[in-house]
Amino acid sequence: MAKRSRTSAEAARYGVLRRLGPALKHDMVVNLQAIAMMAEVMNAKLDRGSPEPADIQASVAKLNRLARDAVANCLRVAEWLEPGEDQGVRLSEGVEQCLSLLASNFNFRGFVVTRELSDTPFQVSRMALRHLLTASLITLTDAAGGPCEVKVKADAKAGVAEITIGISPRRDDVEALPYEPGYRQLDWSDVQALALAEGVDLSHGGDHITLLMPRAVATAPLQIAPH
Repeated sequence: MAKRSRTSAEAARYGVLRRLGPALKHDMVVNLQAIAMMAEVMNAKLDRGSPEPADIQASVAKLNRLARDAVANCLRVAEWLEPGEDQGVRLSEGVEQCLSLLASNFNFRGFVVTRELSDTPFQVSRMALRHLLTASLITLTDAAGGPCEVKVKADAKAGVAEITIGISPRRDDVEALPYEPGYRQLDWSDVQALALAEGVDLSHGGDHITLLMPRAVATAPLQIAPH
């Protein structure tokens, strides 16, 4: 039974990463595209003649900044693929990271996201939050019949983080572009497998889900405080 649960959780994690693939690829290459464009601008200036040394220095400095940003961004993306040692993250910060990654996909599909995030110092496992929140958001929107409003609330209560995600049909007339996921749709069995593996309490209905996540204890290796 335990082996089956681990296998189900691994399959769910793989499904989440496959669905996040386009967004992760976009985040990885966006800074690299900026570097390529800047290099083309510099090359054009050189083709037109000998530019002023100050212009060359300014362009090189900008390229250096873009390269540093690209490296940092690639490392952030790599954390989704290979998290390494788990760390705690402030609840609101972790939620925003997940929503930012899904933003372009949701916009494309006609989903509007509203959030109500408590500015609490409460920390949860970054890895568990990423797996479960993104899986929950994808599962709810996969099951939606069309463009919806997605409401995300997060707060800390009685020693646990409570995250609620709900969807409701949009009241305005909006035409979303046709969308077919590049990998299979996620369903509740995926979310439940991840919740079981991460020790997170889960409740859900057809249009909402609530996660109760324990506090991340800042020790090495990371431990999860009981609740």
